[in-house]
Amino acid sequence: MRTKILALLLCFAIIQVSSVIAKDDGGYNVMYDGGSLPGLKAGKKLRMYIEASQIRIMDGQTLVTTLVPSTVQEISYGQDVHRRIGAAIGLAVVSLGVGALMALTKSKKHYVGLTWAAGDAKGGFAMQCDKNDYRGVLAGLEGVTGKKAVNSDAMTVKN
Repeated sequence: MRTKILALLLCFAIIQVSSVIAKDDGGYNVMYDGGSLPGLKAGKKLRMYIEASQIRIMDGQTLVTTLVPSTVQEISYGQDVHRRIGAAIGLAVVSLGVGALMALTKSKKHYVGLTWAAGDAKGGFAMQCDKNDYRGVLAGLEGVTGKKAVNSDAMTVKN
């Protein structure tokens, strides 16, 4: 009897997980890093939808802004490279050797910037993209706008 109940619960869990995976809406998770979008603070998690006729930025169910792809003036891309010193110090408390190796590793943050002009309305913002999504964001933006992303010189190493 227990095995039947366990099997039933396992089937239910698999169905729930597959329904969550099937709900992929084609958007990208981004983090607002600053710019001219009103009412947003740096670090706000947003969702970006890149469609043929519009680029939508959503905060949950609330529409933050909609951009017409033809109004986009520039797409930029940059990286920020950090050494993992904090994590290395934490690991050094447990194991000096592992902590020393951790200090040699780096982490990258990927930033995409957009500027636009529609008549007198001009603006722009920078967003941090996930390491697995930034290529898709860039390709999508380049595809709908017809503009090539400019690689900014923001690559720095911070110790």
